Amino acid sequence: MKYLLKLGHNAKKSHEKLKNVDHEVIKSSLEAYNKSILKNKNQIIKANNEDIKNVKRKHLIDRLILNNKRIESIRHSIDQITKFKNPIGKVLQKWSRPNRLNIKKVSTPIGVIGVIYESRPNVTADVAALCLKSGNCGILRGGSEAFNSNKILANLFRSSLRKKNIDSNVIQFIEKKDRKIVDFMLSKMSDYIDVIVPRGGKNLVEKVQKFSKVHVIGHLEGLCHIYIDKSADFKTAEKVVVNAKMRRTSICGALETLLINEKVLKTHGVKIINSLLEKGCEVRVDNRINKFFKNQLKNATALDWKTEYLDAKISIKTVKNVDEAVKHVLKYGTMHTDGIICNNAKTAKYFLNGVNSSIAMLNVSTQFADGGEFGFGGEIGISTNKLPPRGPVGIDQLTSYKYIVSGKGIIRP
Repeated sequence: MKYLLKLGHNAKKSHEKLKNVDHEVIKSSLEAYNKSILKNKNQIIKANNEDIKNVKRKHLIDRLILNNKRIESIRHSIDQITKFKNPIGKVLQKWSRPNRLNIKKVSTPIGVIGVIYESRPNVTADVAALCLKSGNCGILRGGSEAFNSNKILANLFRSSLRKKNIDSNVIQFIEKKDRKIVDFMLSKMSDYIDVIVPRGGKNLVEKVQKFSKVHVIGHLEGLCHIYIDKSADFKTAEKVVVNAKMRRTSICGALETLLINEKVLKTHGVKIINSLLEKGCEVRVDNRINKFFKNQLKNATALDWKTEYLDAKISIKTVKNVDEAVKHVLKYGTMHTDGIICNNAKTAKYFLNGVNSSIAMLNVSTQFADGGEFGFGGEIGISTNKLPPRGPVGIDQLTSYKYIVSGKGIIRP
């Protein structure tokens, strides 16, 4: 795979050059990219329409589509990223030792980031902007279903770099669709790529985590839960649950399993289930819940508690208390995003501390599991690793650090 090795070599050389680029020039390049997206909006939509026309897996269309609203969302994300302060060279900690050493912990870029993703062309723009802003280079491998959309967004970015005299190889888009490309990136590129970030379905992420010889940042699934406590306000619970499930069903922050305290099953649970049914959601419930519906609903199976639907489907279970809810999340959750609807501070604390989620929510829709909503401007992905970074991976999470130690001719006795 000479093609990939050349990209890797280009990225390493480009990263050395990028270290010497003034941050104001980087900001200017991002501003130019934002203007370029607006100027070429019609061409972007045309390329996207070509992808939509060719897509075979119809459930991907919601993730794939680019319209005026979503292009404006991309531009807003880039604008936020542009306005952030330079994350590189920040003094994170500093201290002096009795031996007269002065020590500083200073933020640095990671290096070269390989991103393997599916379906969502906005990832191309977000990743490119985040990598540049954080002083990193990126090698991007988008899904074949979004090839035309990804290509035009990547080419516009590279053009914006050239206009500001920045090496365009800071961001490189893999233009070959050969599936062996991913295998080679994972197994043969460790001399060039410092971190791999997979964004896509379970099969892709599982493969990357299993075979990569490079450190991986990512999540396998977004099997998100919400627990409705006995202290929950009904109106709050209803609007949060419906939004968490139905706003966009295909994103990783969509609610998949609802847990309802048995004491509010009749007063809260039945009404919320009816609201979901009215919105066109298919519900799968335990036997206790189904009795309220004359056993007309689908019964949840053991497999449902393990399933990330990414569709207008939800599994619903009755639990005795918050402890049982936490145990269910620990057993079936994927350490992504889990929430509680509750008006009792002690119960809320028990749940939020008890789950091992990278994002834990209180009276908030799980659909807020998004770097943009966290004020990160965008995200390169959501990490469910127990080691950092965890949660949405934005600019600050795309940095490493070094220790700078200084003194006046100090020697160790």
